[in-house]
Amino acid sequence: MIPVIVVDRLTKKFGDFTAVDGLSFSVYHNEIFGLLGPNGAGKTTTISMICGLLPPTGGSIEFTGQAKKNPKLLIGYCPQENIYYPKLTCLEQLIFIGRMYGMPAAHAQSRSVELLELLGLSDKKNSIASKLSGGMKRRLNICLALVHNPEILILDEPEAGLDPQSRILVREFIKSFGRQKTVILTTHNMDEADRLVHRVAIMDYGRFLLLDTPERLKKSIGEGDRVEIIAEKDDEKLINDFTAQASLLAEMISRNSNHMVFRHHDLFKVLPELKKLATNSGLGISEFKLRQNTLEDVFIQLTGRNLRQ
Repeated sequence: MIPVIVVDRLTKKFGDFTAVDGLSFSVYHNEIFGLLGPNGAGKTTTISMICGLLPPTGGSIEFTGQAKKNPKLLIGYCPQENIYYPKLTCLEQLIFIGRMYGMPAAHAQSRSVELLELLGLSDKKNSIASKLSGGMKRRLNICLALVHNPEILILDEPEAGLDPQSRILVREFIKSFGRQKTVILTTHNMDEADRLVHRVAIMDYGRFLLLDTPERLKKSIGEGDRVEIIAEKDDEKLINDFTAQASLLAEMISRNSNHMVFRHHDLFKVLPELKKLATNSGLGISEFKLRQNTLEDVFIQLTGRNLRQ
């Protein structure tokens, strides 16, 4: 695999606060690379330095191949907050941005029309941007990041504010783009990351906790599937008695009131015994739900359940 971006000991400090703490990683051609982390983990600061919007305090960012010639022109960036010219139509502002990048007028026009078609905004090309819905503004911002046909597309929460139909459209577009070039995205949506990225880094407090493919990360928190058991009664004594006995059959990994999650490397072998135990406990079980490990499980195990500012 050919690296497009090589990051070495990247650091960013704001006074005494270290927002990014010595990150080293590479991003490859034809790769969709994801950054996951709680609020304040350092995701946006990291991509802002890659984009050249923030100077690093320490470390280096090296671009290779085509990106090395002029990285600022070959990066397309869609920030978390939508940015657009409120009094221009969708087509007008795409053409304007294209011209700012030095594109000939005819090329800027054809490229803008093409992007509006790809992101489902053709019928809004003559609409004033400020009149668009939130989801349409989000898709317009992705178009604005792509006018100059960048080698690297950087997306900060690309699916924020999108309805289900728009989410699917944007997801498929990102997949298609990633087959040809390079994508870096940040997201809080674990399902989005699992469906999209080739590799994902989970970061917190400015550092990477793990970096690997989604499948390997999901296996990293322990082999075996999970069963979620939801009791009909929120009876503390009955639940305590049940969990004490059930924990002899399978590992209890979480409990929230009457909602319990157990894990076992051969879950189907112990499932009948768990069901029998639940029935005999007097709790009454409203739901048994089997599932595999998810990226959310990895994320919560690494970063905890406490809310962040």
